[in-house]
Amino acid sequence: MSLVTAEPLASLDRSTLRERALDALRSAIVSGQYRPGDHLGEVELGKHLGVSRGTVREALRHLQQQGLVTTGNRGMLRVSTVSPREIRELFRVRAALEGLAVAEIIASPGKDAAVATLREALEHLADDGDFAAKLEADLGFHLVLCRLSGNSMLVDAWRYLEGRIRVTIMNGEPARNSASGETPTMMSRDRHAPIVDAIERGDVAAAMAIVDQHMAAAATQYAPEDDQS
Repeated sequence: MSLVTAEPLASLDRSTLRERALDALRSAIVSGQYRPGDHLGEVELGKHLGVSRGTVREALRHLQQQGLVTTGNRGMLRVSTVSPREIRELFRVRAALEGLAVAEIIASPGKDAAVATLREALEHLADDGDFAAKLEADLGFHLVLCRLSGNSMLVDAWRYLEGRIRVTIMNGEPARNSASGETPTMMSRDRHAPIVDAIERGDVAAAMAIVDQHMAAAATQYAPEDDQS
């Protein structure tokens, strides 16, 4: 297991130490630097980041609340493992949230402006570029979709799941695509454009169905149905 590649935090104002430690640890987990099941030692992390064990402990507690860290044997904290069943549940919840988002966008007086914003987000979903850029563009599109709904509770719910979404994709796509040499299939522009097209037409049923199909395909890709664990 490699150490977090973050600058020491000792020189920061004490009021920001917890937040910066939290950001550094979260980034290390969602980027795949720490893998599911890796042990997160307070002493090791504290020495590397230049903060106290208490600061690390508080940061890890927040990561537990976000579902990124879990308690293992003898109380040791580890990076959470997302099971195939949890992955399928995750994408069903995303389908419900983003289905509601497209319905609210279509019903809003700002639909045309929202479509224009989504078209701009589509332009970032290019086939070239590194994996990290593709991931950010993909998640950026879906977050914009939720924000354009105007429903703050919907956005908060999506952001709560974001850590698990990132871990699922980071641990599913790189190995698959490094072996095949293919562009991440669920991140392509062609996969997302039909959602925007349906919103532009004002077709609620079609937009919700496309979102549902998109999430079902992602669930199948990251957690095949023949894996029932």
